[in-house]
Formats: sequence, C-alpha cells, structure tokens
Amino acid sequence: MAGLTHFDGDGHAHMVDVSDKAVTSRVATALGHVKMLPETLAIITEGRAKKGDVLGVARLAGIMGAKRTSDLIPLCHPLPITKVSVELTPDPALPGVQISATVKTTGQTGIEMEALTAVSVTALTLYDMVKAVEKTMVIGDIRLVMKSGGKSGLFEAE
Repeated sequence: MAGLTHFDGDGHAHMVDVSDKAVTSRVATALGHVKMLPETLAIITEGRAKKGDVLGVARLAGIMGAKRTSDLIPLCHPLPITKVSVELTPDPALPGVQISATVKTTGQTGIEMEALTAVSVTALTLYDMVKAVEKTMVIGDIRLVMKSGGKSGLFEAE
C-alpha cells in the first residue's frame, strides 16, 4: 500500500491528516462528455427539451455537485470552494456535449475531486434531462487535465 495516502500502515482506510500542510491556492480542471445522437443534440441546442433549459440546469447541477463532493466521496475533505466554473459545449462532431469544470480554493488539500465530481454530476444531469428522448447516450472520458497548488505543484495531462 506504499504511496496510497488513504490507507494506514495496517491497510485500513482513513482520512488523511492535512493539518500540517501549508495553505496554498489550488485549482483543478476536469473534462468529460456525453455522446448522443445528432437528433438529441439538436433538441438540446434548439431548446426543445420538455424539461427546459438542459445546459443551464446541468451547469447548475455541476456547480452544486462540486460543493457537495465531501458528502459523496467518503474520505474527501470538505473544502471552502472559492469558484466553480462549468462549461458545456455542444459538439456536432462527437456528436454530443463536451463538459469542462474548473474549481478553485485556498486550502491544505487538493480540489481535484471537486472538479471531477462537477463534470460527473453535470453529465448525469444532462442525461437525466433528455433520457426520455434517448437512453443510449454515453457518458465518457471523465478525467483530470490540470491541477495546481500544494506540495506536488502543477500537473497537466498530455
């Protein structure tokens, strides 16, 4: 279990003690997408979904998801989030919607899980809003693409 910080010496899960870590500015960005039929994408972009503004509701859900991450991920620290930005971009080439979430804080531990949760909740909400039209949508490629701050510094995915 060497290198896995959420396990103690006996292999038991525990919440990492971050009390001795320095408070630094931290930012994380995650990406993902929801792939769908071109007809479903048209319903979203033309505002014809029966449940209303699909992209607006999904954006709000993603922001709320980031704020509730520590309630969902058992060993995640509650963090004072200072900014959440969720962008949804219709992509006819996919076809579907690309999702990007950037989350910021000043604290003693990283904010990657909040960015990943924001993308995940955004995608799930988008799916929920139009599942009556298409149940075969695929949520995918959710990943961390950038994080900065803390002892490990800057990470940027290739």
